[in-house]
Amino acid sequence: MSVLDKPIITKPGVHVNTNGPSSIKAEDVTISVNKGKKTIVHEAGIRVDDGEFVGLIGPNGSGKSTLLKTIYRTMSRDSGVIEINGILLDDLSLRDSALMMSVVTQHNYYNFEFNVEDVVAMGRTPHKRSMELDNSEDDRIIRESLEKVNMTEFAKRSFSSLSGGEQQRIILARALAQQTPCMVLDEPTNHLDIKYQLEVLDIVKAQKCTTICALHDLNLAAQYCDRVYVLQDGRIVREGKPMDVINEEMIATIYGVKSSVSVHPKTGQLNVVYFPAYIQNQE
Repeated sequence: MSVLDKPIITKPGVHVNTNGPSSIKAEDVTISVNKGKKTIVHEAGIRVDDGEFVGLIGPNGSGKSTLLKTIYRTMSRDSGVIEINGILLDDLSLRDSALMMSVVTQHNYYNFEFNVEDVVAMGRTPHKRSMELDNSEDDRIIRESLEKVNMTEFAKRSFSSLSGGEQQRIILARALAQQTPCMVLDEPTNHLDIKYQLEVLDIVKAQKCTTICALHDLNLAAQYCDRVYVLQDGRIVREGKPMDVINEEMIATIYGVKSSVSVHPKTGQLNVVYFPAYIQNQE
């Protein structure tokens, strides 16, 4: 079943609450492609409690993005249950799930020319009736969202004229304008330089919303995540606080790389240093 086959109207009797405690939960989720011939995610279970920043880590092809795409409804699953704020995802219309969950992905292309303000305004769509125009409250939220990502002066600029890091901040502003209690970040820092990686995650962390984020960089995962799940070949193999999960043995087993993991004396957080092959060969 494709995402387009999902219900258009939220199931009768389901009350959508965006003001109380928020959470994301998946149980026994299995996802396959090619008409079930290749399984990408096997019986995965995750939970993100109210206000938590939870990371998904693992090698390329381990199933991180596939699992997230199923949560934010651009892929279908074969089996399993997904809940947002305690409500079954299948019982929610696309609009109502968009009122509860915003998404930031790594690639954002538009076939038409939009200015920055118009892109951020798209985050207000779930809050509007059909053909309803933006009002002064929408304008305020759009302006404040741009302020949060330090992009106010770019409001009238063409989105396509921005650098990759600037575009990603605008996409984050769009998600902030959506004003949801939950946020899904699907590898949001890929292809960004160090400054923009830190800026994007700093802004998200400051929102204190319920967040799940796929990350490649283990140092970023250690710095920003309250808990992490480790995926390998489509299966969740480890879970816990970064201090308990990210270590030399895990990196060698999951990534096939030798490393040194220590606590940085200034930050008090984990610091991962990788050993390239030519150094390993000298041992």
